[in-house]
Amino acid sequence: MKLYYAPGACSLSPHIVMREAGAKYDLEQVNNQEKKTKSGVDYWTINAKGQVPVLEFDNGERLTEGPVIVQWIADENPGADLIPPSGKPERYRVQEWLNFITSELHKSFGPIFRPTTPDAYKQISKENLGKRFDWLDKQLAGKQYLMGNQFTVADAYLYTVLRWTSRIGIDLVKWPNLKAYVDRVGARPKVQEALKAEGLAA
Repeated sequence: MKLYYAPGACSLSPHIVMREAGAKYDLEQVNNQEKKTKSGVDYWTINAKGQVPVLEFDNGERLTEGPVIVQWIADENPGADLIPPSGKPERYRVQEWLNFITSELHKSFGPIFRPTTPDAYKQISKENLGKRFDWLDKQLAGKQYLMGNQFTVADAYLYTVLRWTSRIGIDLVKWPNLKAYVDRVGARPKVQEALKAEGLAA
């Protein structure tokens, strides 16, 4: 298996999950601006959407979309307890979180990162994120992770997205539960491994 990633992008989420699961895989870095892999392959030929992550299987088939990839990895490695079994109510809570993160948080960062987005629109996006963070901070009160004491694939995704706040001038100190959560997840040994592998930590 091979995971195509760009350092610090949303592909950090499946990268963390693979390490937490103890899965065996190769990493192939992608230059998001040039759409080229580190080995010089045109990334558009890997993923016609042009986005990371992509999980490439040994038979050449490819899976895209981070929230789907992390569920596949977790299901292939059930002993790691990264997602509840299919049919359990908790399973759908994790999927609920994945959907919230992808639609309400992840997609709100896109316009802020784009240099062509008008400043007024960027400010609206930041305000919308702030409202989501207000709600999320309450959800994390008294919890270690989104599902309580158990780290799941949803935590890998939320942590990845929350790391981007420093790039857009949002200080998580305003949301103490979120700030503590990011510090807690970031201190996990496998998360540290992923950060170091992507050149994001000392």
